[in-house]
Amino acid sequence: MTSPDRPDPPDRIELRGLRVLGVHGVLPEERVTAQPFELDLDLEVELAVPGSSDDLADTVDYARVVDRASAVIAGDGKYHLLEALAEAVAVTGLDDHRVVSVTVGLRKLEPPMAAAIATVGVRITRRR
Repeated sequence: MTSPDRPDPPDRIELRGLRVLGVHGVLPEERVTAQPFELDLDLEVELAVPGSSDDLADTVDYARVVDRASAVIAGDGKYHLLEALAEAVAVTGLDDHRVVSVTVGLRKLEPPMAAAIATVGVRITRRR
């Protein structure tokens, strides 16, 4: 339970581990060959109404959010930086007026680096 001077924590829809192939990066080979990206999204949205109504019309359709985010990563737009790609994904997360903020965690799963590293990534939050 929260106190009057401390509001309830925001409700969230969490989408984890979406994997999409995309052609993004700075190096020439990254601009030609698709590589795997992994995406996490946190959508801050009021969930009390859909929690009571159990009606999809009262909440954010996260299948649509996934489709739109996937389309950005797999689409024709080619970004040099993960930061710019994450920004484009964040815009799609704010398409629904009920979303107060979106946090995008974006990772390149096979970064072309000399070092043995599993992933490189960014995490950004954008608010309405």
